[in-house]
Formats: sequence, C-alpha cells, structure tokens
Amino acid sequence: MKPLISFLAVLFLSISYSFSQEKQEQEILIIGTSHTVPKIIKHSYKKILRRAKKYNPDKIFVENPVADDEESWNYLKDGWSKGYQQFYKLSDSLKKSYDFNEVQHDLLLNKTFEELTKSEIETLIIDFAYLRDNANNDFYEYILKHGIKGAKKPTRHEDGDVTYKLALHQGHRKIIAMDYQAMNGEYHKAWSQCEKDGSTNGDNTINRELYKKDYNRAIVPAILGRAQLYTNSRASLNRLHSGSSFMYVKNKTKACTDGTKYWRLRNEGMVHNIAKDVLNSGSKKNIVLVGASHVIGMEKAFKELYPNLKVRLLRD
Repeated sequence: MKPLISFLAVLFLSISYSFSQEKQEQEILIIGTSHTVPKIIKHSYKKILRRAKKYNPDKIFVENPVADDEESWNYLKDGWSKGYQQFYKLSDSLKKSYDFNEVQHDLLLNKTFEELTKSEIETLIIDFAYLRDNANNDFYEYILKHGIKGAKKPTRHEDGDVTYKLALHQGHRKIIAMDYQAMNGEYHKAWSQCEKDGSTNGDNTINRELYKKDYNRAIVPAILGRAQLYTNSRASLNRLHSGSSFMYVKNKTKACTDGTKYWRLRNEGMVHNIAKDVLNSGSKKNIVLVGASHVIGMEKAFKELYPNLKVRLLRD
C-alpha cells in the first residue's frame, strides 16, 4: 500500500509541477536602454548583453515600427526621424518596382547565418525593405557590414551592441518590431507646449532637479561600467517615466495632461503588439529592448491588459 501511496504522491506532485510550469511559461523580460550612449561609457552595454544571453530568449522585440502598422507609418513617413522618412520612400519605391519572391525569401531565412552568402544577405536586405520591415532590414545590413560575429568595437547603440549580437548568438533569423507611433506627432506637440507652460509655472525647475539628482546618482555606476544596469534600477526607471509622462508636473495644464495620455497610449500600443505575437506564437521567454523611459509604463500596461503574461524587469 505504501509504494502505491508514494507513487500517487509523486505523480500528483509531477502533474502539479507541470501545470504550474505551463501557467508560468510565457514571460516578458523588459530591458530599458539609453539608445545611443556617450563615448566615455561606450562599453556599458556589455553587461546587458551578458545578462540577455543568459536569459536565452525565444524572441527578441525591438523598438522599431511594425511593417503593417499603417497608422504609425502614416506619421513616420513625414515625421521626426529622417531615417524612417528615407526608409519609407525606399520601401514605397520597391513596392512599385521590385519583384519579391516569397518562396525564395523563406528559403533564405531557413538557412543558418553561416550558410548565407553575401549576395543572399543583400537579397534579404532588399526583401525586408520591400516588406517595410525596418528592424530586419537594419539587422541584415549590420550582418553585411560586420559579419556573423558582430561588430568588434562598440557601436554605442543598443542595436549594434545588444540586439543584433544577441540575435546572432541565439540563431534568430528575425527580430520582432513592436513600436507604435501613430500618436507620436500629437505627443511631441503636447510636450513642446507643456515645456512652455513649465517655463513660467515652475514645473521645468522640478524636472531639472529630478534629472540632476538622477544624473548624480549615475556617476559612480558609470565609472564602474554599470551605467546601463543603473538605468534599469527602479529609481532611474521611475524618474525617466515621470519625465516622459509629465507625472512630475504640479500644474496639470491641458498640454501636460494630453502628453500623459499620448505617452500612455504609445506604451499600450507597444504592449498590444508584443502580447499579440507572444500569445499567438506561444513563445515562452521573450526579451523586449526599449527606451528606458517606456519601461514603467509598459510594465503597468502588461499587468492591467495582459495579467496572464508574467512581466519581469532586468533588476527585479
């Protein structure tokens, strides 16, 4: 009788553990970045890359516009970024003239990085431009320039120093764009007016003091090569969120309130894009590389809109 009881107990624990693991499978790790870092801390992404490799993600999400997000591209084609403007013109031109071969494209993506020839990488670059996939167009241009081992010297940017090296290490043929910029034009207008309002009501002084405090706290970590790790501390992430979402203001003018709304909607848009892909694909471990000022807002949106997805931050 005892062996039977022991067997049933082990079986129950095994089933319970499996069920628990299944419930906890889909996870999002959000890593905040400073985009381009100064030369003096050009090696600061090394520790981020090391931790990202250790996490061993199934998918890598990046802050680039989604190829078929017409709302965002409608803004970006004439928006703040000259790079996105040029890419849209190139993509628009290719859609009228390029003979895209989907079968060939898929065959190339099934090859390992080691198997791809230079001409095949060049084909993929054009393919991704045609598909308006800015993230992977940039990724394969990086491979063409630096090879499958990546850049030898720091590029000082999250993509060259973390994203692409991580994708090459993991053998991921594609990275996943997740940005949402449909309302970014309205956000920048609100930001500009909120700053004007703050120049007379004292709110800009509050923001400068918060920035100065965070800057001073970052000096020692920067000296120790831990600048990006400090950026991902709760204290720094909250300060960055407060600045970009205008939560620091004491005078809730219409422009500042609008800015808060548009910032929330952008973060929610990115979260929707990530969650849609993760839930559809069933991917278990997912890394999101995004500007650090978005992290707190995205964490909040995930918890409110997709409570079944486990969300982690780098320093948790």
